[in-house]
Amino acid sequence: MTATTWELESQESPWWLILMGGILNIIVGILLLVNPAKTTIAFAWVLGLYWFVQGIFVLIGMFLDHSAWGWKLFMGVISILAGIFVMRHPIASAVAIPAFLVLILGIQGLIMGGVSLVLAFKGGGWAAGILGALSIIFGIILILNYANLGTVLTFIWIVGILALAGGIVQTFQAFRLRPA
Repeated sequence: MTATTWELESQESPWWLILMGGILNIIVGILLLVNPAKTTIAFAWVLGLYWFVQGIFVLIGMFLDHSAWGWKLFMGVISILAGIFVMRHPIASAVAIPAFLVLILGIQGLIMGGVSLVLAFKGGGWAAGILGALSIIFGIILILNYANLGTVLTFIWIVGILALAGGIVQTFQAFRLRPA
């Protein structure tokens, strides 16, 4: 009898920890769906704080471990500067960060679509070709509309729906794993 990856990971974590993660995902999903603007601004600020603190720890780590000190110095300074910028401009960051992620998804769509088309022409079948063409079309749509506020809001809603659905699944999984 083989266990799925989820079951293996779940066996390593206590059921109540999975439950807490599920509840947190449900709360985040609801917040993103009910008030996407304020929630995204809050998340952007927390991300800025995280980058700032991480940059400090990277710089401290540079003195403890001297290997690749140039790279650590660069990453620490960039992280601190990015954190300060995001915390000082949370509204602009709340729009820019999701827009950047939409752009990345569009680029990924182009790359994956191109790979699928190449595989289709090398004998991968017509399904790979159709999926590749659709991936390229969606990639182009995302790239052309990444800075559109409607696209950013749609992306935030999709993340909210995925967080809510994932949280519900996680919660049910936690109760399923709970000892009798």
